[in-house]
Amino acid sequence: MKDVELKMLERAKALLQSGEVARVIGWKKGEFCYDPAPASFESVEEMENGFVYNWFCGANLSKYLIQMAKKEGKTAVFLKPCDTYSFNQLVKEHRINRENVYVIAVECLAKLDVEKMKAKGVSFITDVEVVDKDVKVTTAYGVETLYKPDVVLSKCAVCTKTHQVKDEEIILHERPEREVNRFEEVEKLEAMTEDERFAFWREQLSKCIRCNACRNVCPACSCVKCVFDNPASGIAAKANDDKFEEQLFHIIRAFHVSGRCTDCGECSRVCPQNIPLHLLNRKFIKDIDTLYGEYQAGEESEGKTPLTTYTEGDTEPNDVFNGEAK
Repeated sequence: MKDVELKMLERAKALLQSGEVARVIGWKKGEFCYDPAPASFESVEEMENGFVYNWFCGANLSKYLIQMAKKEGKTAVFLKPCDTYSFNQLVKEHRINRENVYVIAVECLAKLDVEKMKAKGVSFITDVEVVDKDVKVTTAYGVETLYKPDVVLSKCAVCTKTHQVKDEEIILHERPEREVNRFEEVEKLEAMTEDERFAFWREQLSKCIRCNACRNVCPACSCVKCVFDNPASGIAAKANDDKFEEQLFHIIRAFHVSGRCTDCGECSRVCPQNIPLHLLNRKFIKDIDTLYGEYQAGEESEGKTPLTTYTEGDTEPNDVFNGEAK
């Protein structure tokens, strides 16, 4: 990954020095190797002192363009394959002006989940090296080797996305092709009884502390004013209620982004309670595919979504049973 990082740094510095872009959105070093954070760099010095791209740069940078791309001058951004779908969707919804952004496509090869690594008993991590499917983790106690598929982000585990938009690319390693079923976990939930599903989501959603991290990171949640921030609604007072009916924030939010969610998985990645929020969105995506035909939000930067297009052949509510059109 170091060779990719050096290429990215070299290109970003050249764009800033030439004046072609006014800023670059990427990732900055954290306190540890596993906690890089999204950041904006406006000078070569900032890039040299803080920029990083490693196995933990899982953050989707597309949403930061909503505000950054409004600034004077062009903004360069590094986008991984899955990020470009969110970017296209934001362009489609007129949240981003495409002409103000310079997209640099970068490779991903699946990012690591430090929480999964810690769950394997690995702590005090100081460095990570990935060789094929082996993750060699240097810790304060020595070197541990983990199996990569066991410790990648959930969103990366079943990702087969490719870059949908780019002005140039920095790709040094070809990603191997693979066959995966991203709806496997959804199908397991669908196979449960109604009571079992209710119990599953009641347990998961009861963990929510209403920190709003999922909403704030979600590219599809781009409203200037969110309905959940309205103090007159009484919603805020329900955040700590232990009744299941008052834990429906996530289900309502999933409905709000249905047909527009690109399945980037950021909601689950940032959740401090490790709630599998992406499964709600993925369930809706599966149902839309079943009822309206295969559709991937963000593949195109123009056109309507299945839920904003009407045809006389659309499925009626009474024609649906167990997620299948009858």
